[in-house]
Amino acid sequence: MRSLRHAFRNGTLHFHGELKPLSDPATFEALCHPAAQLDWVVHVKPPFGGPRRVLKYLARYTHRVAISNHRLRSLENGHVSFEWKDYTHRSRTQLMTLDAVEFLRRFLLHVLPTGLVRIRQFGFLSNRHRAHKLQLCRALLAIRFPARCNPAGAPSLDPQTCPWCQLGHLIVIELISAVPPAFADTS
Repeated sequence: MRSLRHAFRNGTLHFHGELKPLSDPATFEALCHPAAQLDWVVHVKPPFGGPRRVLKYLARYTHRVAISNHRLRSLENGHVSFEWKDYTHRSRTQLMTLDAVEFLRRFLLHVLPTGLVRIRQFGFLSNRHRAHKLQLCRALLAIRFPARCNPAGAPSLDPQTCPWCQLGHLIVIELISAVPPAFADTS
C-alpha cells in the first residue's frame, strides 16, 4: 500500500476508463484506507517443476473418473456408501449413502454425451489445420521428422526396417494374434 500511494503521489500511477475517478486524491484515498486496514495474507507458490509436473497436474483433471475406487466404501442392500469432502466444514471427509439407482444417475451426469470431447485443441493443434501447422512448426524449428508411411505405399524391401517410419530397425520380440488361441476356430 505504501508503494501504491507513493506511485500515486509521484504521478506514475494512471487511471483510464472506468477507473478514471480514482485519479482524484480523495477518491483514491477512500479506496486505499480500507484496503490498508486488512490483514493481507499473501500465498505465493513456487513455479511448477517442469513439463512432467504440469502434465501430471493436468492429467488429474482430464483423465480421471467421476469417483475413484478408494472413495467407495460399500454396496449393500441396493445402497452405495462413499466418502466425500464437505468443503463447508474445513474439507472434512464424510460418508454418504445413496440408493444404487441414484448413485448411478449422479455418476452418469459426468459421462459426456456422444460427439463431445473432453479436451479440445486450439491454435496450431486445432483439428482443421493441424497437419499443415505442425509441418510449419517443424520447418520453423528445423526438426527432421520421418514420413508416416512409405510414399510408394509398398512394403520395405528389408524386413528389419520399421514399416512405419522406414528409418529405424524392427526387432520382433513376440507375435500376438488378434484372437486368443482358446477361442480360435479349430475346424
